[in-house]
Amino acid sequence: MNHVLKRYFIPILTIFALGTGLGLTIDEMSDSDDTVEQLQKLEDAYILINRQYVEEVDAASMTQEAILAMLKKLDPHSSYIDAETMRKVGEEYQGTFGGIGIWFESPQGDTSKVTSTIPDGPSEAAGLLPGDRLVAVNDSGIVGMGSLDIQDLIKGPIGTDVKITIVRPGIWTPKDFMLTRATIPLYSIDAGYMLDETTGYIRIGRFAMTTHQEFVEHVLKLKSQGMDQLVLDLRGNPGGIKQTAVMIADEMLDGEGIIVSTQGRVARENEVDQITPGGLLTKEPVIILVDESTASGSEIIAGALQDHDRALIVGRRTFGKGLVQRPFQMRDGSVIQMTVARYYMPSGRLIQTHYDVGNFEDYYKEKFADFEEATYNPAKYLSEIPDSLHFKTMHGRDVFGGGGVMPDAVMAPDSTSALVTPIVQYTILRGIPFLYSSHLFDTDGLNLRATWADKKDVFFDTFEVDEAMWNDYLTFAKEHGLTIGGKSTEENPTFTQEELDTHRGTIEIIIKARMAQRLYRSEAWYPVFNSIDPLIHSALGMWKDAADLAELSGKPRTN
Repeated sequence: MNHVLKRYFIPILTIFALGTGLGLTIDEMSDSDDTVEQLQKLEDAYILINRQYVEEVDAASMTQEAILAMLKKLDPHSSYIDAETMRKVGEEYQGTFGGIGIWFESPQGDTSKVTSTIPDGPSEAAGLLPGDRLVAVNDSGIVGMGSLDIQDLIKGPIGTDVKITIVRPGIWTPKDFMLTRATIPLYSIDAGYMLDETTGYIRIGRFAMTTHQEFVEHVLKLKSQGMDQLVLDLRGNPGGIKQTAVMIADEMLDGEGIIVSTQGRVARENEVDQITPGGLLTKEPVIILVDESTASGSEIIAGALQDHDRALIVGRRTFGKGLVQRPFQMRDGSVIQMTVARYYMPSGRLIQTHYDVGNFEDYYKEKFADFEEATYNPAKYLSEIPDSLHFKTMHGRDVFGGGGVMPDAVMAPDSTSALVTPIVQYTILRGIPFLYSSHLFDTDGLNLRATWADKKDVFFDTFEVDEAMWNDYLTFAKEHGLTIGGKSTEENPTFTQEELDTHRGTIEIIIKARMAQRLYRSEAWYPVFNSIDPLIHSALGMWKDAADLAELSGKPRTN
């Protein structure tokens, strides 16, 4: 998803599942004469300014600002989404769109490049390849155009044709592809594979309408490969369709009980989601990975399984979003995404971080002010939580409300990991391995694909960056800012040859992971990179605790 839209990601995740529309008249929503009187006052002020102000005003802009001002008096997660943004992101939350089946990148000041083709999509069938440069759509040049504008040109009604002009590195003669737009699936599970002979790994990036079915398919596939324990990675997952998250939690719970409940001012917002029989993963040990960006629907899964003593939660304290938004569509297609309820875990705890109405800047500051203590000194952090926020799981373990889900095993970032060293962080933040991978496939993509395209498992198991490639990478990296030796400044840090030699292996793994993305699509990043992910390595040593919880969850609850 384009970074411009990411700020809207959490507010609009539920819109397309729930439907939109006010569904109520003003009279029905007004529960007092004062409400009507204040509404009339607002209307009078609007008309007065619009007609009498010394200069002509932008009525649409003034209305939007008034809405935003009202929302500031509510809570941190009620929001306004303008009609144009709603139009641009609508397809992403339906799970499908009419397109040609490519992922592409649009670097500023450079030509857009295909990064991968979606399996069985029109582009893959026609022969587009990762690395192809997009130069025109329907004979209109797109060089230098932003990704959203290019998307607008490429997407269209299913069954219609679009002409894509590309330049392929190594050939350079423009080539036209006439493609028929089709329904393209947008997957919300980033990866699913076997970490070892018995351990499955599934990473869920968001919860869309298709996520539960994707989860079922991945679980069945991994079980057929021998999985009898699962790592479920919810790090960085901002949430999404609540009911999808509930259904996934239900697949791992058995017996009777609550998954999550919501309570609101209006009776229709009071809901209780119960465990249903027949889950796919009710006995197997489960470890759930979380961090500070794990929010909303992903917190429902982590919190519900923790409260039922079903899974071991590992990582860092989650975001702490326990408010439920419902979308209300305005006449122009814009949407007010308004908090209508709070959701509660099976233990009765609310995980929403405290906020003062209208003081949202401090809300986010305070949300992360104690994060360092919760991460590096969890015992002290937990000792300062008031008794009113202490709760018990179904079998008597202590859990806490009022600021996210606190993991059973808190894992601070590994200060000894090569991933946090200055030279590795520099190369990652500058995107040098990513750019080098693009360079490789621009200059030698045909040969690389001929060698590895049909040998995915062999690539994972045997490929290594050899001396020639390493020297080529160093030349490229130095051209892109990496400096070895010399005086270091804040603007231009330099590194020693010893640092480079010490952390060469880590950088080589990152290069390999980026190459895997190019060869086998985005999900191929994880099997390679996870081999050096310190949290995964730590979690894999905790299976006894996870197995103990799996056994405990099958016993009668503690009264």
